[in-house]
This record gives sequence, C-alpha cells and structure tokens, in this order.
Amino acid sequence: MTATQAAPAFFLAVVVILLVCRLVSAAGIRFGQPPVVGEMIAGVLLGPSLLGLVAPGLQTALFPDTVRTLLYLGGQIGLVVFMFGAGYEFSVKSVRGSARSVGTISLAGTVVPLVLGAAVAVFGNSWTPVFKAGVSPLVSASFVGVAMAITAFPMLARIITERGLGKTRFGSLALACGALDDVLAWILLAVVLGMHAGSPRPVLIAVLGAALFALVLATVGRRLLSAVTASPRVNADQRLLVTVAVLFAAAWFTDIIGLYAVFGAFCVGIAFPRSEGSEKILAKIMPIGRIVFLPLFFTYSGLNTRFALLADPKLLLFTGLCVVVAIIGKFGACWAAARAMGEPQPIAVRVGALINARGLMQLIALNVGLQAGIVSSELFTVLVVVALVTTIMTAPVLSWLDRRDARRGVDSGEVAALTAPQVAEI
Repeated sequence: MTATQAAPAFFLAVVVILLVCRLVSAAGIRFGQPPVVGEMIAGVLLGPSLLGLVAPGLQTALFPDTVRTLLYLGGQIGLVVFMFGAGYEFSVKSVRGSARSVGTISLAGTVVPLVLGAAVAVFGNSWTPVFKAGVSPLVSASFVGVAMAITAFPMLARIITERGLGKTRFGSLALACGALDDVLAWILLAVVLGMHAGSPRPVLIAVLGAALFALVLATVGRRLLSAVTASPRVNADQRLLVTVAVLFAAAWFTDIIGLYAVFGAFCVGIAFPRSEGSEKILAKIMPIGRIVFLPLFFTYSGLNTRFALLADPKLLLFTGLCVVVAIIGKFGACWAAARAMGEPQPIAVRVGALINARGLMQLIALNVGLQAGIVSSELFTVLVVVALVTTIMTAPVLSWLDRRDARRGVDSGEVAALTAPQVAEI
C-alpha cells in the first residue's frame, strides 16, 4: 500500500475507531466505568476477538498492516499529550514528606507481583504450554513477572482525573506510587530484554539515560519552559511550539532509553510552570490528544488480542489463576504496605485498588514482548485478560468503598484527610 493509498484508509479507520469508542464508552458509563475503560474494551472488540471473528474481511480491509503502523504512531501522540496533562495536574505537595510511604508501597507493588507472576508462569507452563518455543524459560517467566508488576500509569492517571481524585491524599499517593512502580518495572523489562539478547546494554542505557534526563529537565528544561511561558515577547503560538517541541523531545529520549515515551511526557508536565499562560496551552493541546489520538492505541493493542484461544479449558483456567495472583500481588501487597506505613485503612485500600489497574502499560509491555519475540499468542491473550479485569474492577471497587463509607457516616470527599485516630472511630 502506497502513502497515497494509506491516507484515506487511515482516515476511515480513525472514523470507525472514534465512533465505536464513543458508543462503548457511553455504554460503560451506565455501568459506572470511566470512558477510558470503554475505549480499552472497544479496542479489543475491533480486533480479531470480535470483528475479525464475525467479519474477517471487513476487519482486514479496515486495518491493513500499513494502517496499523499509523494507528500506533497516532496512539503515541495521544499517550504523550495525555500524560503531559496528567503530570501538570499531579500534586507534588500532596505527597511531600511521604517519600518513605511511596517507596515502600512501590517496592511491595513491584516485588510481590514480580515473584508471584514468575512462579505462576512456571507452574502454568508445566500444565499447558504458554511459553514461546525457542525462548529461555527463565526469560519467559521473568517477562510474565514484570508484566504482572506493571501498573497502568496513564490509565491510572486518567481514572484519577476523571473521578476528580487528583487533589486527594490517596489519589496523589497512588499516582506517585504508580509512576515509581512503572519506572522500576520498565527497568526490569530492560533487564529481561537484555537477558533475551544476551547483553547488559539495555539496562545500562535505561539507568544512565534516566539520570541524565532528570538532570537536564530539572535545570535547562525547567528554565526554558519558565522563560517562554512568562516572557511577554513570546506570543501564544510560539509558546505552544516550544512546549510541544520540548514535550516530544522528552518523549523521544525516554523512549529510546527504554523507559517509554509517557514517562518523559509526565515529567515535563510536572516541570511545566503553573500559570494562566500554561493553562491556555493545555486547553489547546489536551482535547485533541485525549479525544482523537488516545483511542487509537487501544485499537492497535486490540488487533493483537485473540480471545478465541481461551477455548482451551486449561488455558482458560490458567487465565483465571493469573487474574487471582495478579490481584493478590498488586492490590494485596500495596494495601498491606500502605497499612504498614501507617496510612489509614480507607486510604490504604483505595491506594491498592487504584494501583491494581494494569490496562494500558501492560498492553504496551505485551506489545514490546511480542515484537521482541518473547511472548506467544497464548500468553499475550492471557495477560490481556489480566489487564482488562484488573482495570475494569477499579471503578466498581472505588464506588463500593464510597458507598460503604457513606453507610458508616464517612464523607468520601473527606477520606483523604482522615487520620489514624479518626479511622478507629469508623
């Protein structure tokens, strides 16, 4: 397919994706799900699991290989823009002085699911073959562990912002823990890729590159953005141009070092100056990124998911086991760590519920593993189910906790301010 042929095919695919995502999101809202979950489900429905099953010719015509590549690129733009906004909304003050809590919760939310995930993968492969032929069992098991340890950081941020939790104690704590969780998980993914390639180079690049990025952003990047947004000699278009240039440069660098583009975008959002001019810049770029480009990534991931493979009873049972282990490893470990650090029960359980969501970032990791030749089709599908279940359950669990607290006479809006003595009175 030539570039001239790909352009109209891409436009048609985008129209279909946006309409289907909007319809599924509207249906999901009726069941208490945030729009982002509807977009994730819509992506799967447009893949071989539904559209490819009932109308394979139509699915192939809508999403040929050339269009899939364009969908991936468009999805990256959506992710980067959205995470820039999430970083801007992130309240650093709300977790200031909580470094020990964030570190402990993140460590527990990474190590426990990593170990449990690797163990269940080895057990599952001895029962029903899920590892890809020719790949070291150690690499395959380690990859599953890392996939279990990942938090859906962009999706977590979107759920938090859509529910208005960004300024709450548990929302900010979960976001900080989710960010650190995924930095650790992506470094571990670099280790697994290095093991598969037989070289330590990916790990060294990720660690040293992250240190260099943080240094440059905290010095040159922050000063440049502050100067541009504050100078009266810079007009609105020039401010937007510089902002997007810095944003895309950060996304490019963090992507090539193995920490993925969304982390660069999130960090630029945190470093971005808070001012009226900054608000105007976000008002210009956020809607198009969130509404138009972000749904493209979900469809791209859905095109690689094949639920028909779950017709195998053993694989289906293994999938259920993975879901249970994933919830215990993430939800349970983060809740326990938060309680151990002295966080009140209402905050600890909400932090666990939020960090348990894996959707978007696990899909990204799975696509990385698929492209690297580590993940089989069966394992890919199993872990997509894990991502879907752990993400879909987040909103209902939070709503149930709010209703429970309301029955006990606790205003859910005041949960973030609860202290340990107050919790004892509930």
